Amino acid sequence: MIAPGGKMIMGLFAFTIASAVLSHQVLHLPAMWGMMFGLAVLKLYIYRMSREVRYDSDGIVCPEVNVFSFIAKIENDTLLFFFGILAAVGGLHFLGFLEYFTALYAQYGATTVNIGVGFLSAIVDNVPVMSAVLKSSPDMGVDAHAQWMLVTLTAGVGGSLISFGSAAGVGVMGKLHGIYTFGSHMKLAWTVLIGYIVSVAVWYVQFQIIGFGA
Repeated sequence: MIAPGGKMIMGLFAFTIASAVLSHQVLHLPAMWGMMFGLAVLKLYIYRMSREVRYDSDGIVCPEVNVFSFIAKIENDTLLFFFGILAAVGGLHFLGFLEYFTALYAQYGATTVNIGVGFLSAIVDNVPVMSAVLKSSPDMGVDAHAQWMLVTLTAGVGGSLISFGSAAGVGVMGKLHGIYTFGSHMKLAWTVLIGYIVSVAVWYVQFQIIGFGA
């Protein structure tokens, strides 16, 4: 059962994703602008909800929802983690070290490197790895569209091979101390590995054999 206001919040989630894409593609603004705009609208909506007395289907008063308290509970260590790794990637790009990354594409081929990006994402975190790929803008070859689809897939799925390899994993570990840990994740990491292999296989069949969507 969805609590009162839940459907509207899900709609605002979709709106936030859409605003992030449109702000970048149409207005040529950073995607972060659209995400922050969506967060601001969400806060305004929940503030309005908190000012009203709400009842569920049984006529019981629903507890107050305070989005500000949710944001306040996010650990500073988690925020500093993402700020630090993105700043580090920006520094490497400024100093020219990402040129070594693009050289790997010329030496080993886009498909091999993009599959390896997934495993690197599990160790380093998929956010800085994908940021490094975007900033370096390597030559993906004649099938660039298919290769960009592959690196997006591998960075997203591969980052979940280890608990700290994805933004979601780091955030959840910060919220669920002693429940979601490195050890508890690794017990089921083999299922993520199977999903990673299957997803790459599906990509290969779709783009390299059938040619659908290329």
